[in-house]
Amino acid sequence: MEKIKIGISIGDINGIGPEVLLKTLGDSRITELCTPVIFGSAKILAYHKNIVKLRSFQFHTIEEGEQPKEGQINVVNCWSDNVRINLGNISEEAGKYAYIALEKAVQALKDGYVDALVTAPINKEAMQLAKFPHTGHTEYLAEQLGSKENLMMLVHENLRVGLVTNHLPIRQVADAINSQTVLRKLQLMHHSLRADFGLDRPKIAVLGLNPHASDGGNIGTEEQEVILPAIEKAKKEGIMAIGPYPADGFFGSQNYKNFDAILAMYHDQGLVAFKALSFGQGVNFTAGMPFVRTSPDHGTAFNLAGKNVAESDSFRRALYLAIDAYRNRANYDDMHANEMPIISLEQYEKEEEQERRKYRKQRQQERKDAPKQEETDEEDPKGKGKRSSKRPPRGPKRKAPRPTDTVENKEAEAPQNEPKQEPQKQEAEAPKNEPKQDPQKQEPKAEAPKNEPKQDPQKQEPKAEAPKNEPKQEELNKD
Repeated sequence: MEKIKIGISIGDINGIGPEVLLKTLGDSRITELCTPVIFGSAKILAYHKNIVKLRSFQFHTIEEGEQPKEGQINVVNCWSDNVRINLGNISEEAGKYAYIALEKAVQALKDGYVDALVTAPINKEAMQLAKFPHTGHTEYLAEQLGSKENLMMLVHENLRVGLVTNHLPIRQVADAINSQTVLRKLQLMHHSLRADFGLDRPKIAVLGLNPHASDGGNIGTEEQEVILPAIEKAKKEGIMAIGPYPADGFFGSQNYKNFDAILAMYHDQGLVAFKALSFGQGVNFTAGMPFVRTSPDHGTAFNLAGKNVAESDSFRRALYLAIDAYRNRANYDDMHANEMPIISLEQYEKEEEQERRKYRKQRQQERKDAPKQEETDEEDPKGKGKRSSKRPPRGPKRKAPRPTDTVENKEAEAPQNEPKQEPQKQEAEAPKNEPKQDPQKQEPKAEAPKNEPKQDPQKQEPKAEAPKNEPKQEELNKD
């Protein structure tokens, strides 16, 4: 079985990205799980390899568009320039090469040379100096992969926090939130939890926007007018969404442990609590993309660059999550390849009503057309021309003469007007002077002698008639 090919963009070369990348891939067990492909520069990696003291670390250099080699750490040289590294500092040059590495990695992802993508940290200021036209990785990937609708989700074990708005100034947050946006984020989160995380019936908590979730409308109206209607619509679609909850009390009471995911309204509302609980081991996961993409939940950390003190836990977890999500998504797609589409209850009722109306209309038309039906000519199957589809009413059935009838049979037949004779009446009639017998005491067939006294029906034999001169029978009858 071919291993999953994980593309890795090198990130800002002046930060801790190359350091945590090398520390993660320095574990030889990684190549047993996947085939790593680093997009950057072999020279940059060699420089940082000396800092982290991984002299035994070996990598395999390949050209752009070349198939990676299994069991090796593959490196794609995205540039041939000699680049000056200035650890711990923001520079346009570092932003430029981080941008180039990201472009090459995304292109390889679209071309199928890698299966999933892990992005090392970039510095937004350095990227802007290099004319990067987006505020971050997520926005760039959404444009390049044709997926404008996506969801930033932070993951640490069973804690998953998604955001309705990403990198926006706080004064623009309220205007950017509407019922349709909240509903769409819930749909993306629900699908990702099922497809990427393997949760069959995920339970999602929704946070409010205002303090205390507006306290019943006393501190804003967004909860009642925007968030709650979106939750109700999501429930009708089969999404188990509950809320809105006040953010402070929700995390403070540890209520988050009762849910599979939490949808926060803006960046700091969700991520302050998440980073306090994940202890630097969180992963940034982008839901709603056609490809799996993860990144460590930290920045370039210029203050730690070059000191060999950066922890690699978050990057390693990002790599593991990319592998797991890719496998889960592949299994989910296989299981639901021919699945019937799930429609909402409202849509189902609407379609049912349309079918009823169509049926009633058809029946009414049939009743109108019934008296106006004319005879239609049909081809006679026996080849005798045409015949009418209307048939005359059926008369009484007539008995056809049998070909085997003979003259004797005809003579034996009784006339039609002759009364029928019952079989019992064909027996010999009793003499006129014979006393009438009770029908209950009368024998069914045999007739008693003329002078014989009446017999008790209890002692009378059913069929056989006793001889006249038999003494024993007479004695029996006299008793």
